[in-house]
Amino acid sequence: MRIVIASDIYYPMTNGVAVFAHNLAKGLSERGHEVMVIAPSFNGKFHIDTDKETGMKTVHLTSARFHFYPDQINKVPEGKKIFGRKMPRLVYKHGIWWSVNPYFEIKKVLNEFKPDVVHLQTAETIAIAIMQYVHKYNIPIVSTGHAYPDNVTGQFKFLKPVKKPVDAAVRAYMASFLKHSEYATVPTEIAINGLMPKHKKRFKVTVEAISNGIDLSEFFPAKPSEKICQKYKIDLSIPRIIYVGRVDPEKSIDVLISAFLEVVKKIPNAEFLIVGDGIVKPDLEDQVKDLGLSSSVRFLGRIMPPELQEIYRTGDVFATASETETQGIVLIEAAATGLPLIAVDAGAVSELCLNKKNGILCKPGNVKAITSAMIKLLSDKTLRKEYGKESIEVAKKHDISYTLKRFEDIYQMAINFKK
Repeated sequence: MRIVIASDIYYPMTNGVAVFAHNLAKGLSERGHEVMVIAPSFNGKFHIDTDKETGMKTVHLTSARFHFYPDQINKVPEGKKIFGRKMPRLVYKHGIWWSVNPYFEIKKVLNEFKPDVVHLQTAETIAIAIMQYVHKYNIPIVSTGHAYPDNVTGQFKFLKPVKKPVDAAVRAYMASFLKHSEYATVPTEIAINGLMPKHKKRFKVTVEAISNGIDLSEFFPAKPSEKICQKYKIDLSIPRIIYVGRVDPEKSIDVLISAFLEVVKKIPNAEFLIVGDGIVKPDLEDQVKDLGLSSSVRFLGRIMPPELQEIYRTGDVFATASETETQGIVLIEAAATGLPLIAVDAGAVSELCLNKKNGILCKPGNVKAITSAMIKLLSDKTLRKEYGKESIEVAKKHDISYTLKRFEDIYQMAINFKK
């Protein structure tokens, strides 16, 4: 098949959508399909890259920086100080790239590529242009919903007074892209209920839950590399909690830090590693300093594979307080590495963190409960081993090979539907 994967957010950006879109495109190419990715350019200029091994083409569309949100590639710099006080950050030098008017570039490359099917990952400018094209040329389309409205609106504090109606509008907008497809998917059953309109009878398109999946040949339990431990100054003899992901408001990392304050009172040598970057990192660093946790909480910044797999292996427990996950690829990665999980019972994480089986689910925002979970798991090696073993079993259900096979079947169904 000739398959187009279209996404306004793409690797090497660090979020679930970008990672999944990249894994999907790469996996389909390796299975013998002709794959073209359409995404924004990260230097502003139109260009096409071709993978030498698989022949996969990545079309980078002419783009412009949107300076009100970081690009998730470059390190977010420290905020400026005036008279010793940090100023609120309104713009970012390395802002996210957006394709402003992509239709004509998209039309040209798709006319040449002649896709059998197009798979949308997002609902922004590229998706809008793609929708125009496929409807005009009668090309089957599959759409995947990856985000809750809060993943978008939670980034902007000025929306707080009108957040509820804005969230409702964003939810309706996201659903409209699924509704105008031949077939739609989301990562989990829970996310289907959270993203779909209440009046599902009006939603004529089939919506299926398909895991984002990960490559289990890359994420598995093993002794971490000595080289990585030395590079990041990691002492394997001390108990360690890790968080991996974006360091942005909706991830609620401040809740984890507040919980960890009480942990070190019980387990003084415990360490908390925060892996990732984002717009609230400076605020969290201030929180750590104010709480006197500078020697116990460390920010390692953005770490990519293959080093990332080694970082997971240095941990004893994986923790997140995010309430807005439609699945959470990092949770699958941590589980596959054999880590017990701590998470909150919100979004769709309860499909990965099974309470008292492979981890502990807490109420959202409940610092006391998260503290208790951290202390319990760090203090009980037998329980960690038991939960870690179950985590590996949970992760086995999310092998990307199944995801790839299922999407192949869906693409064929979409193609047959259009005939």
